[in-house]
Amino acid sequence: MAGRQLANKWLKTEALLSNAVVAAHIPQTRLYSADSLRSMLHQFGMVVIKPLRGGGGYGVIKVTYAGGVYAYTYMSRTRTFSSFEAMFRSLNRVKVGRKYMIQQGIHLARIAGRPIDYRVKVVKENGVWVYRSMVGRLARPGLFVTNLCKGGTMLSARAGLSRSLGRKIAASKKREMRTLTNLSIQILEARFPGIGQLGFDYGVDRNGKIWIFEVNTRPQ
Repeated sequence: MAGRQLANKWLKTEALLSNAVVAAHIPQTRLYSADSLRSMLHQFGMVVIKPLRGGGGYGVIKVTYAGGVYAYTYMSRTRTFSSFEAMFRSLNRVKVGRKYMIQQGIHLARIAGRPIDYRVKVVKENGVWVYRSMVGRLARPGLFVTNLCKGGTMLSARAGLSRSLGRKIAASKKREMRTLTNLSIQILEARFPGIGQLGFDYGVDRNGKIWIFEVNTRPQ
């Protein structure tokens, strides 16, 4: 039994933000609009916009602002603009026709220049949450999305953490990811009774801080 499914990423983000401990690990997130995009770009220099529904890296676009130049990257193609307005018009033609959210960009730890993130999968069996997998997903060279369906490489979470951050802190980061997962399960189950499986997408930045990018109730 798969249990309850929630397609909308915003609802799950809102639930997790209600807990101060977990909220500290969630990148700043807003619903997509010109004003929000402009202010977040000027604040962070890099953001990621993604559809509220859908997965597999579909429709995900990286947007940057540096030295007066605006740019966005979709798949492996980057376009640059001298004004926000020109970039925004182009962006709206490229993004898929559905509602979007904007997420603070995180500079992920890398292996040989390729960003890596992590997927943790848990399933409820006989009333108990069980860990099914904790894996690293290494982006295909030239891409910023790590999804395996986009050519990413899978490796164990421990190997990914060791190779991107160093063996000394890999074990403690893996433990921290589990602690965050357990806490998030409690929050989500209280808010959305009936969920039976969860897939957590984590990123670890270059300083070793763990970020929760997304939670899926229908993990692939």
